[in-house]
Amino acid sequence: MTTTERARVDARDWHASVTEARAAGHTFFDWLSAVDRTHDETAPGFDVVVHLLDVTHRGNLRATLLTTRVADGEALASITDLYPGAAWHERETHEMFGIGFDGFDDGTGLGLRPLLLPEGFIGTPLRKSFVLAARASKVWPGGKEPGEGPEGSSKAPSRRKVAPPGVPDPQWGPR
Repeated sequence: MTTTERARVDARDWHASVTEARAAGHTFFDWLSAVDRTHDETAPGFDVVVHLLDVTHRGNLRATLLTTRVADGEALASITDLYPGAAWHERETHEMFGIGFDGFDDGTGLGLRPLLLPEGFIGTPLRKSFVLAARASKVWPGGKEPGEGPEGSSKAPSRRKVAPPGVPDPQWGPR
């Protein structure tokens, strides 16, 4: 059985909060990622989330989920000095969301650098503002609207057509 504690911390207290969780027995780093909340009207930014485990209790894992909000263009303190395994996750979060991590050190001295995307790729694909070029260049192969199926299919009443998230306006792109 796993019990999970959740806490929201200020970005300035991020490293200290993770340090406290580690001192409290959460010595196992599970994962770190982000959620794009740039459309939040009250406090736009990115929620960075880390999941830590205390595995010392037999049959009863204790988990901690720490979350902080980072404004667009700001950096967060790296936790690679506490959990070296966080390096991969911080690199991915940097690459996919554009979030910087101050003090990042994976032992190579190369700093934050691309991890998953091809060389020369421009953009941050997990941001909501990122336009997916594949959806602009060809028809989205997703589910069909009623009545759009093959000939002879039953004609259902038409609905307002809504593009899936990430599909740009039809006027976008080369002509």
